[in-house]
Amino acid sequence: MRKVGVIYRRELASYFRSPIAYVVIAAFLSLTGYFFSVTLFATRLAEMRFTFANLSTAVLFIAPILTVKALVDERRSGTDELLFTAPLSVPAIVVGKYLAAVTIYGLMLLVTGIFPAVLAQLGDPDFGPVISGYLGLLLLGSALLAAGIFASSLTHDTMVAGMVGFVMMLFLWSFSWLSNALPGRWGEMAARLALLERFEPFLRGVVDTVDILFYLSCVFVFLFLAVRVVDRRRWS
Repeated sequence: MRKVGVIYRRELASYFRSPIAYVVIAAFLSLTGYFFSVTLFATRLAEMRFTFANLSTAVLFIAPILTVKALVDERRSGTDELLFTAPLSVPAIVVGKYLAAVTIYGLMLLVTGIFPAVLAQLGDPDFGPVISGYLGLLLLGSALLAAGIFASSLTHDTMVAGMVGFVMMLFLWSFSWLSNALPGRWGEMAARLALLERFEPFLRGVVDTVDILFYLSCVFVFLFLAVRVVDRRRWS
């Protein structure tokens, strides 16, 4: 855990030394504020269901930005060789970088806590779906960030990594559309693998252990793949 902490602190500091964290946080807060205001004035309802639904799409674009340089910069600048020769394991490097990205994402969600507070002043919202919606966004974002880390491990080019990450996430996203197009068991299988389908129960205030395990499994699989790619590069 100490080795993970070393990479985590280093990576977290690097976010705030560059404009990335500030620009992404500002963009996310602006989008949240816009979605929240439009929904509130349009529906006159003290709820955040529609805001969360719109933000779930915004995360599809934000996740590649947060992870695009995670492993690309190390490889391009040659500092990956220093990391590999240091007493650090490849899993510690990958997990530390992933946790830093999740921390930035979590901070973004935390700051949006001002909007439920506004709802509490304007009406009597049901905080069950609000809490479950935030949990769903955190799990969805965590899975997409893990996919972004994997994409970042595949290439030394930032633009390529960003495009690969986005296409990969969009592919996982499109499973919900395939579930409607494919017949029978194929459609059911696509629905079970769709990130968006798993997110919808959280919007209704339903927290299912199966959905939580699905997102955590996605995180494990993508981080495992990233470790395998980086480890193979280490010994090549």
